[in-house]
Amino acid sequence: MRPASDPTTVLIVDDHALVREGIREILETHEDLVVVGEAGDSESAVQLAASTQPHVILLDIEIPGDDVTTTVGRVHRLAPDTKVIILSMYDGPQMLQALLAAGIHAYLLKSVTRQELVSAIRTARSDDGRVLLAVSRESLSQIQAQPAGPLSDREREVLELTARALSNAQIGAQLGLTEATVKRHLRNIYVKLGAVSRIDAVNKAIAASLITAPKPPVG
Repeated sequence: MRPASDPTTVLIVDDHALVREGIREILETHEDLVVVGEAGDSESAVQLAASTQPHVILLDIEIPGDDVTTTVGRVHRLAPDTKVIILSMYDGPQMLQALLAAGIHAYLLKSVTRQELVSAIRTARSDDGRVLLAVSRESLSQIQAQPAGPLSDREREVLELTARALSNAQIGAQLGLTEATVKRHLRNIYVKLGAVSRIDAVNKAIAASLITAPKPPVG
């Protein structure tokens, strides 16, 4: 994946200074990644996210202060364009499901390689329609095995337009929604369907008869 033309700014949040230092050293070897701050608790993380508006925040799942889902919500309110990547030792599907609902862009176990971490950061910034999950097969299968949740009428409309390969901006224009609202609907759809991308969500919805497959263009 090609790096963005301007550096990707990253905020590192972990309550262990040694871990933060290690991640910083990894990221600083890449010219397209710039660490703009470090935090060791949820309150500091939210304040730094608000003041630095980073492209990506690497957020440890267990830090002092608010629970992680609350922290993610506060970050999204104060830094709406920041993509949240969770770093965790915990591989439980229930927590993963809750964080997907909160709008994270990636969930990585701390056993990932440095190459996988760097790739996830770049993907989070460049591909807003993808959710990256680097978890065990067992957790992933438990999420995917859950029955497709009911989609609201609006979510079905968004997904039907997504199936027609419309962009978020085009979908918003057709439905009278902001692009941010379209993104929120898509994240909710991902959670309900256990999907990790736009194509995956469309395929799952068609398979579950939640939407109809788009007709091929005539001629």
